[in-house]
Formats: sequence, structure tokens, C-alpha cells
Amino acid sequence: MTIRNICIYGAGALGGTFAARIASGLGTEANVSVVARGAHLAAIREKGLTVEREGDAAPLNARVAATSDPSELPKQDLVITGLKGHQLADAAEGLASLLKDGTRVIMILNGIPWWYFHGDAPSGHAERQLSELDPQGKLWRLVGPERVIGCVAYQGAEVIEPGIIRLNGDGRFFLGEPSGELSHDLASISELLGRAGLNILPTQRIRDAIWTKLMGNAAYNPISALTRGRMDSIMNNPLLVAQVGKVMTETRAVGEALGAVFSGSVDEQLNRSSGFGPVRTSMLQDLLAGKALEIMSLTGMVVALGKLAGVPTPTCETVLALTVQLDRETQIERESLRN
Repeated sequence: MTIRNICIYGAGALGGTFAARIASGLGTEANVSVVARGAHLAAIREKGLTVEREGDAAPLNARVAATSDPSELPKQDLVITGLKGHQLADAAEGLASLLKDGTRVIMILNGIPWWYFHGDAPSGHAERQLSELDPQGKLWRLVGPERVIGCVAYQGAEVIEPGIIRLNGDGRFFLGEPSGELSHDLASISELLGRAGLNILPTQRIRDAIWTKLMGNAAYNPISALTRGRMDSIMNNPLLVAQVGKVMTETRAVGEALGAVFSGSVDEQLNRSSGFGPVRTSMLQDLLAGKALEIMSLTGMVVALGKLAGVPTPTCETVLALTVQLDRETQIERESLRN
């Protein structure tokens, strides 16, 4: 696989990190472009992308081509999406404009992705489309699940001001084909991104990685938004920890019913989480910025897939109802301020 033109579609915290690492690490070996918008786009055009991380001698700064209109860019060899699950369907046409024969698409996503059941024969639901995540089937039709390489990211990151991203610790990124194949494309892409300085971990079981991370995301993201609490304050509150544990237990049960294998227990994941500092989850960041919340691909899909698999999810249903209402009220308030 020849990879020369690489576009990061959605250059926020994680997408911007990928763009800066690739542009800096590969130099003239790759033509890196980003699709962004607003003040963030203006800052990238003026000053490039800057990535800060505690312990680094100096911030990383990289210049990349930047646009809000993907049709201005040439066809790409590799597209990496930094958009969240609820933003992807609206970007289907823009993504499609970047594709040619052989283009692969890495989708950095929290939660259940729209392509989840592609090639998933063991679940008994192979090729089932998820209308909750791809309402009109545009992603399935215009992008195509056969192009996708799944990505599960463990990297705390936040855009602290336009054009500037701050990382929390070192990142790990699991990449996998939906089929489970260790393909030549997966090997080539993993090797390239590794040379760019990204910690890439190819896997034959990307769905296991999806569910393992979802155990935390389905709990911490909505609970942090509902309480406006950072990770350390949530984990210092026994009442909240108990609710986190219930969401994790339900999420694990749904995942197992669909064939996922978990390497650790709920208690082990809670113990690991107790070491987090004053980190703001991505949903809390979005809430404070007045943005729409990424609900359906996280707790929403635990509930939806629980119904599909016949697994009860009462705590997740409560958390989902509260978070949906919070999102609705936040957007009403934002509209009233605009008017």
C-alpha cells in the first residue's frame, strides 16, 4: 500500500494530534492536510498545529494544509477521522469526496461505531446496520464499511485554545480490521504511523478493544457531564463510584452477549481509574463548550444493543435519559443566547 496523501478529517484534540505527529514525523514523505472549521481552522492556517505534553522539552508545532471544504483537496490514500460518532453521518458526503479506489479510512471513535457488525459473523448480526448511528445509511453507502480500519484511542487530549492541543500522558492506539484480519494494509499503516511517533497496537480483535474502553466511556462521560465533575472528584465520591460500577457491569454483560472478551474485571477497571487526576472527559469538555453531546454511541448503544441481545440495562437507561435531557436543555439555552 502506497501512502502519500493523508487527510485528517476533524482536527480536534485527537485528530489534531495525529495530524501534527504525522506531519512532523514523516516530513516530506507525506502530504498532510486537515479539515477543520472556525477559529481552530484560522489558527491552524496562521500558526500551524501545536501539541503540548508535560515532560516534553518543547511543544510540537507542525504546518499542514487546512481547509473547511474537503472538495478542495485531492483524492487521498489514507483518511483519518477525528469526528465523534454523532458528527460522522453529516460528514459522509465530504468524506466520500476524498476517496478513490484503495483509500482506507481510520475512524478514531469512542463507543460503538456505525460499522460495528460489518464482517461480524460470530455475533449472528453480520452486516446489520445501526440506524441510531447512521440514520440514512449514508456512511455505509458513501464511505463503505469495507474501507474502515477501527481505532480505539487511549489518549487524554484537549484543545485548550484554537490551534493548541494539550495531551495528558502517553497515548496508545489500537488499530484493527473489522474482519479481524492482520491485513497488508493494516501492517503498512501501522508501520507508517509508528514511524511518525504514534504508539500503534494492531489487533485481530478490535471489538474487544471497543467494548473494554466503552466500559469506562459509557459511565464516566455522561456522569461527568451530569455532575460537571472531573475524574478525580468522581472517583473520590463513593456514591458515584457505585453508579459507575453498575454502568460498567451492564456494559460488560451486553458486550459478552455479543461475543466480546474482556481481559479485566469491573473492580480492576475501577481501581485503575482511581489514579486519574483532575481530567475532564470529552463529554464534559463538550458540555462546557456548549456543544452537542456524544450520547448515542456510548451509553445509548449499550441500551440499544442490550435490547438486541436480551440483556437488561436499567442503570444505563436512567443515565441515558438524564443525559439526553441535559443535552436538550443545553442546546435550547444555547439557541436562546444566539437569539
